[in-house]
Parts: sequence; C-alpha cells; structure tokens
Amino acid sequence: SFVCCHRLLRMSHKRDISSLERKAAALPLIKNKHKRGALYAEISAAKNKARTEERKRRVKEREALGEKAPPKKVARTIENTREADDTMVVPGDEEVLADEHTDEFAGCFEAKKEPRILITTNVKPHMSARKFASELEGIIPGAKFYERKGYELKKIIGYCQEKEFTDIFVINEDRDKVNGLVHCHLPDGPTAFYKLTNLKLNKEIVNHTKNSKHRPELILNNFNTRLGHTLGRMLAAVFPAAPQFEGRRVITFHNQRDFIFFRHHRYVFDINRKKEEKTKARIQEIGPRFTLKLRALQHGTFDTKTGEYEWVHKTSMDTSRRRFFL
Repeated sequence: SFVCCHRLLRMSHKRDISSLERKAAALPLIKNKHKRGALYAEISAAKNKARTEERKRRVKEREALGEKAPPKKVARTIENTREADDTMVVPGDEEVLADEHTDEFAGCFEAKKEPRILITTNVKPHMSARKFASELEGIIPGAKFYERKGYELKKIIGYCQEKEFTDIFVINEDRDKVNGLVHCHLPDGPTAFYKLTNLKLNKEIVNHTKNSKHRPELILNNFNTRLGHTLGRMLAAVFPAAPQFEGRRVITFHNQRDFIFFRHHRYVFDINRKKEEKTKARIQEIGPRFTLKLRALQHGTFDTKTGEYEWVHKTSMDTSRRRFFL
C-alpha cells in the first residue's frame, strides 16, 4: 500500500543519512589530501541525491493526498523576517491618501504639467559621466542634458525654477567612475542623495536592444514604509503619468533590502505561425542598469549648509541584517 511504501522510503532515507553522518565525522581524520577531497565530493553528491529524492517524495505525497495535502511551507528569508516598522504603509490608509493629494508631487500625478528634467554632471566631468548622462536623457521623456560649466548647483536650481523644470539630476563621479546621483524635485523639493553602483551602459549589456521615444510604463516594487513611499512617488514623478503601451517599454525600480535596482526592458511577442501553438511573450533589456542606495533625503531644494534633513543614513543605524528603512 501507499503507507507501507512511504514507511520503507523513510527508513531507507534515515539509513542513508546515518551513513553520511559517519563519513562526515571521519573526514577530518583523513590526512591524505586527495582521499579527503574524494570523500568530500562523494558526501556532497550523496547529499544532493538525497535532497532530490526527498523533493520527489514530497511531490508524490502531495499528489496522492490531493486537496487534503498540507499547505507548502513558506521559506524564511531576510525580507519576510524583517524587523517590525511602525511606518509601514497599509494599502488604503486614509492618512497616506490625504497626504498624496497635498504633497510636492501631487501636480505631477494629476497631469497638471508634463515633467521637464534637467540632467547635468559634476564640474569637469570625464567620459563615463557624459555617457551615463546621455543614456539617462534617452530613457526619460522630457529630459535635457546641460553642461555644468562651473556653475554652482544653487544657481542651476534658480535657473530651473525660472524655466519651470520639475526635476534635476546631478551625476557625480570619482576617478572616471560614476558613484553618485543627486535628485532634486522642483520647485519645493525634496532632494535625495544616492550612492550609485554596478553601472552598465546599454552597449555593455549582452543582447541589448535599441531604445524608442515612446513613454514607458513604470513598475515600483517594495517601497513599503513612509520613507519608501515618498521615494517611490519622487521617482514616479519623473515620468509622464500616461504611458504609451504600443512602445512596449517598461522601467522598473525594484527595492530589495534598501538597494534600488533600476532596469529598462521592452516586451517582445514571438508570434507562432502554427495555430496550435500560443504566442509567447518575453522581455529584452534595453539598458542601462544600475543600483541606487539612499544616503540622505533633504527637505526643500539642495542646501548642504542650512538644509533640514528628513532622513540620513548612519552606520550606527545598521544594528541588524533584518532592519530596513524603505
């Protein structure tokens, strides 16, 4: 019967485990390096085989039990065991919804004005910053690159306020390597300071495709706290509220453990001529790709001397691997 077979499988599984334990206990006693390595490889292969057999056994057991099968266990991860945070945003929160109608980004989402973005760099930029600025200009509708030419950032902000720009991006670099990004929302802020890492331009991405001028769709993942919610709205306000779906462009900001991963793709539909086969959908990366880490969020526009900071990252805040702020 099924129960007897199940018991026999369990007994053999226990015997295998006990023999593996005996071999593992004897491993440190073997002085010969080659014999020790061969035994270690044998133990690893046996463990992998036992793990595969146990997985197959669980699948067969679930199929035999049908609807009576117990629910699958949810794997414990750092994300789902994060420390409790009082600022987590609950969907449908009336206080959050009320703030969204009156915050600095409300006009952008109500489509009162189209986003206009100025992109610039640090003083005397190298080629790496220029190339990244050029690609940012191509992926953000309404963006325009301007040379810094030694102007102070406060003067640039004043100019942008007069010309009714909605956002400024300042690319920072060190030793010909892009390492930072300042995002200032206009006219009243806030200003976000990011560390930028893992930059890959589109030509460095394997099998990348060309960009188009269509307005992209926007995906924001895991911006769950009040700080993360503010940051998500700030990034979303850069892009037009009405995407052009025929362009099949998708821009993703994915937050994982307070690292914001930027990706730029497009949908591709593989149409099959045979009627019995369905059309398959896949994604193709356009680029660039990079990772952002929030260092500080400042009230108002850029002001390093008298500006008031809403949030600043400090090393003393990193008390646990399971503590996140976005």
